[in-house]
Amino acid sequence: MTAAQNPAARRPAGLVIRPLSEAAAGHIATWRYQGQWRTYDSRPEDGLLSAEAGYQAVADAETDSLVGYICTGQEARVPGLAEKPGFLDVGVGMRPDLVGIRVGSDFGFAVVAHIAAEAGTADVRMRAVVLDWNERSLRLCERLGFRRVGTHVCAQDGKQNTYVLLER
Repeated sequence: MTAAQNPAARRPAGLVIRPLSEAAAGHIATWRYQGQWRTYDSRPEDGLLSAEAGYQAVADAETDSLVGYICTGQEARVPGLAEKPGFLDVGVGMRPDLVGIRVGSDFGFAVVAHIAAEAGTADVRMRAVVLDWNERSLRLCERLGFRRVGTHVCAQDGKQNTYVLLER
């Protein structure tokens, strides 16, 4: 069911970023996306996301319900993508029933602001990778100040995926 078809999906009033609990990680493992978006589904063989690996929860400030997660560093890189000195790799995931109801911009701006606050500077240099067919996320990254700088091709789940590299 898409967010547009789900009357229970509510736009968060505001977002907070906090440590990822084991309960939240278990919830994320159950998320299932539709169509080509299934590539973002968690795979049981990868285990649960964890705070120890650098994951943080993004939650609704009013209800504390889980909206998504962020990760940085190695956890945000896809296979074969090397670290780029001077840049922090950033990855995100948003709850499937919230996709498509215009939560992405609030989510993205909250993530960027949180990373800047953690770094102690608004000038922190970030890098993101987005599947080349994911136009919605590519547009969001550009609204957040990222610019396209190249592509990266890697094998995942038995197929070749092409990612757009973005830097801010």
